[in-house]
Amino acid sequence: MTEINTITNLQKKLSNNKITSVEITKYYLDRIKKYDAKIKAYLTVREENALRQAKEADNRRAKKQILSKLDGIPIAVKDLFCTKGIRTTAASKILENFIPFYESTVTQKLIDAGAVILGKTNLDEFAFGSSTENSAYQITKNPWDLSRVPGGSSGGSAAAVSADLCVAAIGTDTGGSIRQPASLCGIVGFKPTYGRVSRYGIIAMASSLDQAGPMTKNIEDAAIILEIIAGKDNYDSTSYNKPVSEYSKNLNIDLSKITIGVPKEFFGKGINPEVESQIKKSINEFQKLGAEIKEVSIPELKYALAVYYIIMPAEVSSNLARYDGIRYGYSEIGKQKNLEKVYSVSRAKKFGSEPKRRAMLGSYVLSSGYYDAYYKKAQQARLVLKKSFDRVFKECDILISPVSPTTAFKIGEKTSDPLEMYMSDICTVPINPAGLPAISVPCGFSKKGLPIGMQIIGPHFSEEKIFQISNSFEKKINIVNQQPEIK
Repeated sequence: MTEINTITNLQKKLSNNKITSVEITKYYLDRIKKYDAKIKAYLTVREENALRQAKEADNRRAKKQILSKLDGIPIAVKDLFCTKGIRTTAASKILENFIPFYESTVTQKLIDAGAVILGKTNLDEFAFGSSTENSAYQITKNPWDLSRVPGGSSGGSAAAVSADLCVAAIGTDTGGSIRQPASLCGIVGFKPTYGRVSRYGIIAMASSLDQAGPMTKNIEDAAIILEIIAGKDNYDSTSYNKPVSEYSKNLNIDLSKITIGVPKEFFGKGINPEVESQIKKSINEFQKLGAEIKEVSIPELKYALAVYYIIMPAEVSSNLARYDGIRYGYSEIGKQKNLEKVYSVSRAKKFGSEPKRRAMLGSYVLSSGYYDAYYKKAQQARLVLKKSFDRVFKECDILISPVSPTTAFKIGEKTSDPLEMYMSDICTVPINPAGLPAISVPCGFSKKGLPIGMQIIGPHFSEEKIFQISNSFEKKINIVNQQPEIK
């Protein structure tokens, strides 16, 4: 396979009987065996099950009973999604031997669509991080430079797609965890509107912020996957009952009717000059395509990081309370003299430093005497932030900004300074408290050959428009065929 392996390209080959799903799956399993020892994208590889699913897909195709555009296509899933009968760790030692007895809605939809699940990808423990260095098992490497991080927390999924260790992958995004690693690894990463995709069966980080989405090699593939995983789910009361469009069928748009807003607050101090320059070049490309460019201001963005880092750890502390050494996961029962010791030692032994840090911070802001001062005010500021986006979307159709303030940084460069690591999400974090959809689109490279991503943000449930605008840009610059050479 010499050309880029997208869902559409492979489906054409399958339809023309030039290749089988089993052959495609073997190709990817062979690449995983050859390269993943260097990349460390996967925590679990399901070779036997993947080949069985591929054979079933070929049998369906022979009978002309194709289930979807994803039927027979090998993909990877972040190890935050519960998968029935398959180990699900959230990259934490506390869930080292956890095997769910049920399937998450997203993975069930993928299975029902005929996708071949290659395996589960690495992440920061419980999705707490921006570099995939916080995994309890291994550090994932960036395929463009193995000395650098792939971003996080969906770094394993991003690296697997970038290194062509799968056709596409699924990640989750709480404050940029799909978009930031997509940017650092030179792929497409889409975070849908909050509630567009069910959260049922996803190990929760911060429940009011989490959202699952596709990570792919191009815009069309992201559109195809979102068609399949989006929709109302009776198991998730926060999912919306809105029709799901066939996003991949309608990817063309006349940009002369589009107004693009450029919030000045996303540019300035802290943004790498190469990143800023590349984003501004991309904005000029939109102008050449006929779009109207308009500078806008969202002063309330200055509160976004503070809002996020109060609400997120508060919800984290509540969600981590269930890992108590009693119900499931690692337990010190039989090893400790009393119940209090079972609780404290089980958690102390198996939680990494980042879960402990966030649980302590969250417990503090929720504690008596501080709840009103911090958590309540953060929720009030969150509403102000949401209204500020609503206001600016009356002036323009979409917003454009950088995804990450820098290109991929060196492994170990920021691990000693949690605050500096948290700042890696400064451009993506404002989107989640507002519940907006946003995408990371590859837009160029630094002088060192490292990918740079552009963020396109839309109003609630504007997924179709974001795909259309992104697709126009992707066709114009045509860098999607550039892939890393793994040495």
